[in-house]
Amino acid sequence: MTHPESDLPGRPAEHAPDERPGGCADPAVGLLLTISEAIVLAVLLIWLGLRGLGRSHAPVDSGAPSASGAGAETDWVPTIAFGVLALVVVVLATVLLRDRWYWAGGIQVLVAVALCTLTLTSAFQADAPPGPAPAWNSPPCRSGGDSEECARSGG
Repeated sequence: MTHPESDLPGRPAEHAPDERPGGCADPAVGLLLTISEAIVLAVLLIWLGLRGLGRSHAPVDSGAPSASGAGAETDWVPTIAFGVLALVVVVLATVLLRDRWYWAGGIQVLVAVALCTLTLTSAFQADAPPGPAPAWNSPPCRSGGDSEECARSGG
């Protein structure tokens, strides 16, 4: 004898009622999260900018690596910072999508893609070789020609 509430093959399983957020709560949460992440990103960019400014003006003898000096080490801090923020957003998007907050989770997926792109861009820029020395550091041209002629002649 079987009980009517048992799970028999071919019988549809009973589902819990839909517990999705109603109304505009889902898009509003997505918008609030995006604004808060933009604020965190702005603070992170300011911190990284001030950090880079301090590194570029550090005396050579201070032990701090100089961004413009020869043999400067690669600075991976921006890449790591953007990567951690992207990872937090990916986890948040996963949790939101699993809890059926589709708008908020979808917005977070878009933010995560943008942050992953920013992370990869900063990784490639950190790994790029330094560019040529600025032109204002070059000695003056003594041949009497214009600056293009001096640049072609090498001095």
